[in-house]
Amino acid sequence: MRNLINTIKNIFAIEDLRVRIISTIGFLAVYRLGSYIVLPGVDAAHLAAARGGGDTGLVGLINIFAGGAFGRAAIFGLGIMPYISASIVIQLLGIAVPYFQKLQKEGPSGQKKIERITRVLTVFVTAFQAPGYIASQIAPYMGGPITAFFYVRSTLILVAGTIFVMWLGEKITDKGIGNGISLIIMIGIIARLPFAIAAEFGSRISATGGGLIVFLIELVVLVLVVMATILLVQGTRRIPVQFAKRIVGNRQYGGARQFIPLKVNAAGVMPIIFAQAIMFLPLTLAGFSNSAAITGFVGTFSDIGGFWYNLVFGLMIVAFTYFYTAVIINPNQMAEDMKRNGGYVPGIKPGKKTAEYIDLVMSRITLPGSIFLAFIAIMPAIAMKFNVDSQFSRFYGGTSLLILVGVMIDTLQQIESYLLMRHYDGLMKTGRIKGRTSLSGVTA
Repeated sequence: MRNLINTIKNIFAIEDLRVRIISTIGFLAVYRLGSYIVLPGVDAAHLAAARGGGDTGLVGLINIFAGGAFGRAAIFGLGIMPYISASIVIQLLGIAVPYFQKLQKEGPSGQKKIERITRVLTVFVTAFQAPGYIASQIAPYMGGPITAFFYVRSTLILVAGTIFVMWLGEKITDKGIGNGISLIIMIGIIARLPFAIAAEFGSRISATGGGLIVFLIELVVLVLVVMATILLVQGTRRIPVQFAKRIVGNRQYGGARQFIPLKVNAAGVMPIIFAQAIMFLPLTLAGFSNSAAITGFVGTFSDIGGFWYNLVFGLMIVAFTYFYTAVIINPNQMAEDMKRNGGYVPGIKPGKKTAEYIDLVMSRITLPGSIFLAFIAIMPAIAMKFNVDSQFSRFYGGTSLLILVGVMIDTLQQIESYLLMRHYDGLMKTGRIKGRTSLSGVTA
C-alpha cells in the first residue's frame, strides 16, 4: 500500500504528466456528458420503456462501445465507430491504391493528408449510418410517424456528434495521456461495467440463480480469462540478431546480440474492430428495408449468442489477424534494415533468406494467436450458455475485455515512461510494462 501511495505521489509530482492526466479526465468527462444528451424530439423515458429496457444481441454490444449513448438516442449515439470504419477503409486503400501507398511512405506529411481524408470519409460514413440508425433504433419506438425534417435534423446532429467525439479523441492524444480514440471506447465500456456486475449479482442471489457461490466462481473464472488475455496481448517470440564486430583502434564496436520481439498477436484488437464494423452492416441495411428475407438475415447475424454469428465472427477475426499483421509487419524491410546495420540472424543468410525466415516465424505464431484471439472474442456466447447474464457476459471475454486490457496496458506503459524519464521507479518493482499495438493503430 505504501508503494502504491508513493507511486501516485510520483505521478502527480511530474507537472507535465499531472496536466496530461487531468486534461484526459476532463475530455472524457465531456464525452460522458454528451452521451446523456438526447436528440431533440425524442422522449428518452418513453424510448426506454418502449424498447423494454436493455438491448440484446449486436445492438447491445454496440451500445456498450458507445457507453449507453446508442440505446439512449443521444447526440453521441454513433460514437467513434464511424471514424474506426473510415480508418479501416483507408487502411484497405493503402494496400490496393498506389496513391495511398505513396502517402504512407511520405512520413509525417503523408500521415497528415491521410488523417484529413479519414476525417472527410468519417462524415460520409456517419451520414450513411445515421438514417439507418434512426429508422431501426428510434423510429419504431416513437409511437407514431416521424417527419422528414426529424430525419434530416437528427442525421446532422449525429454527424456533428461523431465529429466532435473524433476531435475529443485527437485532443486526448495530443494533450492527454494514451491514445484518445482507444480511451474513448474504453471509457464507454467501463461505464457499463457496474450495471452489468449489479445485474449478474442480482440474478445469482435470486431464488433460482444458484446463490453467492456461483457468482464468486464466475468472478474467479473472469480473473483467469483476464490473465489469459494479458498473456495474449503481451506474448512475444524473440528472434536473436547478431551484429558484426568492428575494431577501431583499441576499441571494439558492435558484436552484441539483440532480439527482435515478434508479438503473437501483432494486430492487437484491430481484427475484432474490423470484424465488428462489418457485422454492423446488417443493422444498417435493415434500416432501409422491410423485406422479410433481410429481416431474417439481420436476426441471424445480430444474435451474439447464436452459432452462425459466432462462426462467421470467429473466422473473420482469424482472417483479419493475418491481414492486419501483413499490413504492419514487413519482413523485407526488417531484413533490409538489419543488413544495412550489419546485423544477421545466426544461421540465416542476410537479405532474402532472412525475410523468408521472419515471414515463416510470423506465420507460425500468428495462427495460434489468431485462433486464441477468436476464442476470447466469442467467450460471451459461451458464457451465456452457462446462464450468465447477457450484460455481464460481454465483459466475461470478447471485444470488451480485450479492449480494456489492451488500452490499460498502453496507458500504464506511457505513464511508466514518464516516471522512468524523471528517474522515478516504474509502476512495477520487477520488470517493466510492455506496450502493445494500439487499438486504433490505423490512426495513431
